[in-house]
Amino acid sequence: MKKFCVLFVFFLLISFTSCSQPNIPDKEVQIATAVQAAPEEDRDGATVLGYNSKGDLTLLREGTNSLTCISDDFNKKGFQSVCYHNDLEPFMTRGRELKAKGLKFKEIFDTREKEAKEGSLKMPKDGATLHLLEGDEEARFDQASGEVIGANYRYVVYIPWATGESTGLPLKPMVEGGPWIMDPGTHRAHIMITPPRDK
Repeated sequence: MKKFCVLFVFFLLISFTSCSQPNIPDKEVQIATAVQAAPEEDRDGATVLGYNSKGDLTLLREGTNSLTCISDDFNKKGFQSVCYHNDLEPFMTRGRELKAKGLKFKEIFDTREKEAKEGSLKMPKDGATLHLLEGDEEARFDQASGEVIGANYRYVVYIPWATGESTGLPLKPMVEGGPWIMDPGTHRAHIMITPPRDK
């Protein structure tokens, strides 16, 4: 009976361990997923970040052009892959570091704002674009076609310290999908462009 109980506990632990493992697809699938957010002509040369067997963000492919892409996190609901200009890497890396320490959005914002003003956090001088492809729970990457189904694009152009006055942009979209400036006057000032969803 004692031997049976030991074996039962052992198999129970194995079951829980296997259930807790993150659902991470192989490297090639992650790369194919990540670059969906990039302009087609830039996909082959982009640096790609994805997830290892522990679910930690890691380098999957060293790139040759100016873009870095991050694969969808398959353990989260919905779909989201992003590609951004390499000039944004210090900003993105710092954000990930602060989030890993448990800081919330406002704390991360304030920390990066202070560091950008001090000059210890390098921000892009001439603006830098982020391409984002996202969708709800029904959105997914179709391996057969190599495309994402049910997701939509959004574009973000970071222009640190810019304002509505310096750019002529409104603080909210004037028409559906129209450009507007968010977080004006800060290190995180950026133009938002969200094309209307397909009907």
